[in-house]
Amino acid sequence: MPHDMVLPPTTERVPRHTDDEVNQRISRQIEANVAYFASHDPRLLDLRLQELDREWDIERVLEANAAAISLIGVALTRFVSRRWLLLPAAVAVFLLQHAVQGWCPPVALFRRLGVRTPREIDEERTALKLVRGDLRYAAGDGNLPAKTILDAVRA
Repeated sequence: MPHDMVLPPTTERVPRHTDDEVNQRISRQIEANVAYFASHDPRLLDLRLQELDREWDIERVLEANAAAISLIGVALTRFVSRRWLLLPAAVAVFLLQHAVQGWCPPVALFRRLGVRTPREIDEERTALKLVRGDLRYAAGDGNLPAKTILDAVRA
């Protein structure tokens, strides 16, 4: 059986397991951000792009929280009771589940708090770069060298 029949595409894992209302709220916020920065001082747009470069996506938030909870579990195992070893074991199961399916219990909470996927962050970043004029080659005749296209995307 092909993998894509069992596993959702990487870029769709989290949104597929996020409540539609939450996905729509995040999408509306991206649209509002782009509209705001398109109509204001270009220096603000540059600052927003810098913020986006530092924004933690859902993967990073999950990894950091999983590591912290696992370390707490290991410390509690050492100093309190061996039963606490179940905590890092549960975290490992949740991380594996997230890697495969795009869902684990903390995802719903973090998404409701507005934590975005890498694709959602990149969507806003790319739209702002279009507004700023960085991607002016996108409207070209389709005969641009790959390096030129990549330079425009990476600008």
